[in-house]
Amino acid sequence: MSAKGAAARRQTANEPSDISGGALDTAPVLREFPQSGIGNGALVISLDFELHWGVRDHRPLDAAERRRLLAARAVVPEILHAFREHAVRATWATVGLLFARTRDEAEACRPRIVPKYERRELNPYSESLGRDEEDDPFHFAPSLIRAIAQQPGQEVGSHSYSHYYSLEAGQSEGEFKADVASAKRIAENSGYRLRSYVFPRNQVCSGYLPALAAAGFSSYRGTEQAASKAPVPFSEQRRLWSRALRLTDAYWDVNGPQTCEWPRGGGPIAPAPVAVAASRYLRPFTPALRALEGVRLKRIAQAMKQAAREKRIFHLWWHPEDFAPHPGRNLEFLQRVLDTFEECRRECGMVSLSMGDVTGVGQETVKAMCGAAQ
Repeated sequence: MSAKGAAARRQTANEPSDISGGALDTAPVLREFPQSGIGNGALVISLDFELHWGVRDHRPLDAAERRRLLAARAVVPEILHAFREHAVRATWATVGLLFARTRDEAEACRPRIVPKYERRELNPYSESLGRDEEDDPFHFAPSLIRAIAQQPGQEVGSHSYSHYYSLEAGQSEGEFKADVASAKRIAENSGYRLRSYVFPRNQVCSGYLPALAAAGFSSYRGTEQAASKAPVPFSEQRRLWSRALRLTDAYWDVNGPQTCEWPRGGGPIAPAPVAVAASRYLRPFTPALRALEGVRLKRIAQAMKQAAREKRIFHLWWHPEDFAPHPGRNLEFLQRVLDTFEECRRECGMVSLSMGDVTGVGQETVKAMCGAAQ
């Protein structure tokens, strides 16, 4: 490992934990960037942490689903361990209802107005809840959120309060604002400050960005720049041609590397959260495609290395629940992805950032550049 790579890893690994969830100390990261501008490539990781809230409209909470969700809970510490071993930072976009310590707290933080989806199965407030996390580990997860927040470099972000669907028919901007307010409130009840937002099912609604800015969010995850991954209602995402293209692109180069330029935020007149665009979904292990695991890794590695060379961002995302059916296989694959990052860190000075870090790096760089120009 080069002196530069070793220093970067020591700085990131030794920084203090911040339970605020959205205001991580970016100073160790900023020291890696020249003051004249952003001079490194970056690996950004975000995870959509949902448990049953993310699939309740199409997966009943039967015995098989309960086994899957318990396995998902067990894999969260394993992912954290892998991140700690490689000094990797990440954003865990968490459904607000998972913060609830009791059913009463979830009800107390319920939005003043709830979404009126045309598809009634999308209504999350019809869900039957247990008393607390011990009684109902499928809908509550405060202990896991605490473990995430206590690990250095891990940002707790928002995945809405109720897994809110911003592009589904029937809901409105007012209902979205109420959901965001509830997400902030229940996180703050436990001492977390949310700064990064991930739209559930990647249903990014540009018209709702001012509401996120008003609520204090500084970043959100943008969608991958491909027609098959555009923000659309869930029924359109499930069309056969779209699913086939997404699956193919996970193994072969259909849409290019999809690395991203360093983002720019809104100006002082019309502030807006910064879009930290996604590059690739980390598709989980599929037994029928086991012979293509090397191809899947190569697809990710090539894009990551290109981002490192060209000083751009490679943003990888997935759900921790995705690892549940085959945890050993998926964790082994994640290790290989992180080994590739280590190579990029050694050879090109690539850094690991959360979504909140990207915003912090951008703001501090702009300040430095403005100061130098005076």
